[in-house]
Amino acid sequence: MADQTRTIDDAFAPPGVSWARVSPKLATAYRISLCAVALLVLVVIVALTFIPDYPDVISLIAAAVLLVVVCWLWWLVGRRTRSWGYAEREDDLLVTSGILFRRLVIVPYGRMQLVDLNAGPIHRWLGITTVQLHTAAATTDASIPGLTPPVAADLRDRLARRGEQRSAGL
Repeated sequence: MADQTRTIDDAFAPPGVSWARVSPKLATAYRISLCAVALLVLVVIVALTFIPDYPDVISLIAAAVLLVVVCWLWWLVGRRTRSWGYAEREDDLLVTSGILFRRLVIVPYGRMQLVDLNAGPIHRWLGITTVQLHTAAATTDASIPGLTPPVAADLRDRLARRGEQRSAGL
């Protein structure tokens, strides 16, 4: 069983590839979003206690479940953020992510049609961006979240340049 797991892990880590990881600020961004959603749910739970003849025990159980779920997701966000990585090879870009359900996307430079940068308000406030790659096939689109703006801009420019060079040869 251990050999089989090792073989599967090797499939997600091609030999000789040096992975670049995303900023830990990405975990902070996800955790801020998690807290915002949890706060909204908590407001609903508290509002339910003001309904006449509504059993308070249900609100207490819901609040306890909310606390457990938030604690679990808080921990999971950190692990999930550490799972993101990317590597530039000669002819393609590799993007990996996932803990339980692992994913490895290989995007050939010649197939890239568009590379864009985006950042929501929380990401901008924390100083991180996402590089989004678009190809002709929607299943091979990939994104790399949690990059600092200088790293993201350099990556965007390198990918766009390599994409132009590879597609010009078609």
